[in-house]
Amino acid sequence: MKNRKLLTGPYLFWAASFIIIPLLMIVYYGLTNKEGSFTLMNLARITTPENLKALGLALLLSFISTLICLVLAYPLAMILSEKNVNQTSFIVLIFILPMWMNFLLRTLAWQNLLEKNGIINMILEFFHLPDQTLINTPYAIVLGMVYNFLPFMVLPIYNVLAKIDKDVISAARDLGANNFQTFSKIIFPLSIPGIISGITMVFVPSLTTFVISDLLGGSKILLIGNVIEQEFKQGSNWNVGSGLSLVLMIFIIASMALIAKYDKDGEGTAF
Repeated sequence: MKNRKLLTGPYLFWAASFIIIPLLMIVYYGLTNKEGSFTLMNLARITTPENLKALGLALLLSFISTLICLVLAYPLAMILSEKNVNQTSFIVLIFILPMWMNFLLRTLAWQNLLEKNGIINMILEFFHLPDQTLINTPYAIVLGMVYNFLPFMVLPIYNVLAKIDKDVISAARDLGANNFQTFSKIIFPLSIPGIISGITMVFVPSLTTFVISDLLGGSKILLIGNVIEQEFKQGSNWNVGSGLSLVLMIFIIASMALIAKYDKDGEGTAF
């Protein structure tokens, strides 16, 4: 028992140093002014027209990105779950491989593809097609979000679908259920934990991102993540930045509550 307590020491040190203390600092700065007095004005700054616009646009683009990821990921996860182990391992590796590359480099690669003199417009020019304005648009930001966060939707759904007992599906078909009935009554309900987990793992980082909107939006399209970054880095106003961060934590807590409700066994997160 003593050895087990000793083994937890490094983890407790890590959690305290890099999780608990930073969170306490955000709470402190978010609920105080520059003089150190208690205030709720930092939280109220979310209601300014500029911040509401940034939050609304971030919610919209995050919702669209999450929906696109779900539409793309679910059929792919079903295909993967029906393949044999060797084929599945290779295809999953293809999806995981980009995640091993630096997040910034992945986004910069899309910037090179989408810019006015980028690869996509060069291909269009080669075929004598008109150039397209792709960079510095909400579409480019959504594309960057989908590319970067799609694996986080595929893997939880695949993990749940792969655990469904094939005998249950065979029994449904033996009882006369067609493919649609089998999917709607058995496969889809059993995959809901993975769907909820995938939605959370895509929606939350999409909502809080600032790198993708900076690089693919050209700093012309401000999301709430960009506003918070500017408060910390450009305005050196840690109090307002922390207050806005606390507001975003509401969405994170809501996401954790959804996972706790629909994925009690952690089936969609154990990948």
